[in-house]
Amino acid sequence: MICYLVFIQLWKTTMTLPRHRLYSFRRCPYAMRARLGLLFAEQSVALREVTLKNKPEQMLAISPKGTVPVLQLADGTVIEESDEIMMWALAQNDPHGLLDKNTLPQANALIVQNDNEFKYWLDRYKYADRYPEMTQSEYRQRGEVFLQVLETLLTKNVYLLGDSVTTADIGIMPFVRQFAHVDREVFYGLPYPKLQQWLQDWLAHPLFLQVMTKFEPWQEGDEVVIFPC
Repeated sequence: MICYLVFIQLWKTTMTLPRHRLYSFRRCPYAMRARLGLLFAEQSVALREVTLKNKPEQMLAISPKGTVPVLQLADGTVIEESDEIMMWALAQNDPHGLLDKNTLPQANALIVQNDNEFKYWLDRYKYADRYPEMTQSEYRQRGEVFLQVLETLLTKNVYLLGDSVTTADIGIMPFVRQFAHVDREVFYGLPYPKLQQWLQDWLAHPLFLQVMTKFEPWQEGDEVVIFPC
């Protein structure tokens, strides 16, 4: 009986401990990257789904720049960049070995290229009407320079940097997905069969399907939503 009461007390204490909070937006590739990192690291957070047109004051108070994802740790520390959230999560726990020391420098370099170069052309390809300086097809062709790099890597490996998943895969895949979804017919007609198969495999991956679970936008007073569920 005493052991049972101690267990109950410990359980109640655990349940009242402050949780890490993740402000996220389901369709944002940066937020997808962060959620994938948390899933692969088997880290749970209190998820607060954000509507970008009506960002919660609680998020803006800790991150005035107003972009997602934002992770607020239980101790109050705020992490505002998706790659940093991913790396923080995997530093806590890396059961799948994504932080392989042999591939990590190359993975980091690919993510930097994705974020600084590919994303620039991706935004212009997706929203070509906002950038009339070039045609949509020209923007797509500029973005394809990075796709060609990925295709070359995938001709040698199952994943981008070898036979197992690395941070490069989960850090870049959401952006390739967004590029493909601008015009799926055009994308799957491009000469990148390895990349296309890699993306298809990821879109069917159980953890990615979990990442894309739909949640209602968070409001003050809502019950806590734990991610992963």
